[in-house]
Amino acid sequence: MHQPNASTMTGAPRTFAEIRRSLIGSTQTVRALMTRALAESAALAPSAWISRFPAAQLLPLADACDVRLREQGAAVFDTMPLLGMPFAVKDNIDVAGLPTTAGCPSFAAGPARTHAAVVQRLVDAGAIPIGKTNLDQFATGLVGTRSPYGAVPNPFDASRISGGSSSGSAYVVATGQVPFALGTDTAGSGRVPAGMCNISGLKPTKGWLSSRGIVPACRSLDCASVFALAPEDAWAVAAIAAGRDALDPFSRDALPPRLRVDKLDGLRIGVPDPLEFFGDALAEQAFDAALRVLQPLGCRIVAVPFAPLARAASLLYQGPWVAERYAAVGEFLARAPHDADPAVSAIVLGGSEPRAHQLFAAQHEIESLRQQAAAMWSTIDVMVVPTAPTHPTVAELQADPFEPNRRLGHYTNFVNLLDMAAHALPGPFRADGLAAGITLIGPAFSDFALAQLATTLVRWLQPSVGAHRHALGPAPSIGASAPAHPARIVAVGAHMSGLGLNWQFQERAARLVRRVTTAPRYRLYSLTGTHPTRPALVHVGSTGRAIDVEVWEMDSAHVGSFLALVGAPLALGTVELADGSSERGFVCEPRGVAPDTPALDITHFGGWRAFLADAPALPTHRTTP
Repeated sequence: MHQPNASTMTGAPRTFAEIRRSLIGSTQTVRALMTRALAESAALAPSAWISRFPAAQLLPLADACDVRLREQGAAVFDTMPLLGMPFAVKDNIDVAGLPTTAGCPSFAAGPARTHAAVVQRLVDAGAIPIGKTNLDQFATGLVGTRSPYGAVPNPFDASRISGGSSSGSAYVVATGQVPFALGTDTAGSGRVPAGMCNISGLKPTKGWLSSRGIVPACRSLDCASVFALAPEDAWAVAAIAAGRDALDPFSRDALPPRLRVDKLDGLRIGVPDPLEFFGDALAEQAFDAALRVLQPLGCRIVAVPFAPLARAASLLYQGPWVAERYAAVGEFLARAPHDADPAVSAIVLGGSEPRAHQLFAAQHEIESLRQQAAAMWSTIDVMVVPTAPTHPTVAELQADPFEPNRRLGHYTNFVNLLDMAAHALPGPFRADGLAAGITLIGPAFSDFALAQLATTLVRWLQPSVGAHRHALGPAPSIGASAPAHPARIVAVGAHMSGLGLNWQFQERAARLVRRVTTAPRYRLYSLTGTHPTRPALVHVGSTGRAIDVEVWEMDSAHVGSFLALVGAPLALGTVELADGSSERGFVCEPRGVAPDTPALDITHFGGWRAFLADAPALPTHRTTP
């Protein structure tokens, strides 16, 4: 089955790939990109923004980026991959020079002096923050209406909610004002607005992105999240922003699990049993439409008992975790500031009631529920849920600020409590023209695998994204983020990118570091003669030549399981590279190419790819849909 063809992309460049091509090809400047962002942010819903930098401050930064581009060309993106990208930041995340209100003006003590850790990493990569976006006050809500700055409208129907709490960030991405924005996610705030605005929302594993410089909601559960039009763009931002932060006590080293998503055929997709849509037939029909897309691709739908997950979800607000919200801002709200949202105050101040023994009892129950949830990964590869089970109107929230919000958390509240990762992506639209996304959920540190899967699936489910229904091009390959404890391996043959065994790298979240050649001291063989299945690199000294290879990097925790897949006479040894450096890599024992073996000397091809190209009738990679 072939990937569907997206329609010809029209309008301004909006995805990262399009923007980068326009900058490299000189069809657009960073100044023009910034000017457009400023004009669109001024012309569209003012309630989406809380504060912005003036053009007089932003345009010189854009000009400096243009100077770098003229001087360095495309190579500048190797060191500054986000060069010139304007972005927005949810206003519970510090941006130096702007106040952090958390949706409550009287809470701000003045402009932040430094960037939050995640913002600083993005600025270091060349991105330019242009302002702070609206939110449900103190990130308490999934609706986007609990703010003295006004409700953020849904970009498809202003009478409907945009979703929250990261309402402004989702809206400004969906309407094309910025290519990406930062939000936060404690109970679904980085996912619900993505689903309702037809964009991607990456909710990372807790602690993978630093939360230093973020006003806490539930400090032990909070995550910085990323909104972008396409999943691959959300992943690119997260991969840059991620990393151990010694100053954040909740920061964690990433150890990605081995999660295979290299092919859709046979992928086991868990779906909640029972499914709940609270009487919203159009939401149910949209989710059914998504499942009908997945099944012909070879995905296997597996019913997953939802009761343990629903119980965990209920503990977030009906259990003692609300006390953590009180610990964050309860004393401030207890002073009854004039600009406090009544619904938010009622929730947070209720957090003063739980007692310590109740918290311990709930923690014990959560650990039991985590064990039950962990067991389901033996029967499924990924869970797929409706991002939101219903889509209320603004009027419904005004009439009842609590029950519609509670329903929106049905498929989101459990994720952080059970230490899972999630990636929301656009799905088939509802019959009434509203966006209705789905969310992929996996175990902790499955972020890369989820992003890979989302990048593929969005092209099948909804290749026209955002409020502009911007057409996405073919799915690109995405690279893993830098591992916490890196170990490098030189790939010589079928483990190289795009070839038959590369999936063994992919499932360990390995990333391609560089394509190089060896020192001119090697000979390359095909161990099985003319049939290109197993290459062998042998160090021979002065009679050798340089061979094309790739240097890959994975977390050292996965090296042992990888080496177990390498059979004799191949082994891991030291490979000398052309630049004089050495890395661990695939080599062959001399006995493997002895005269009495079928080994064929293919050194003259200069590498395994060139040898494969000489045998086009032979398979060179896995067949995928």
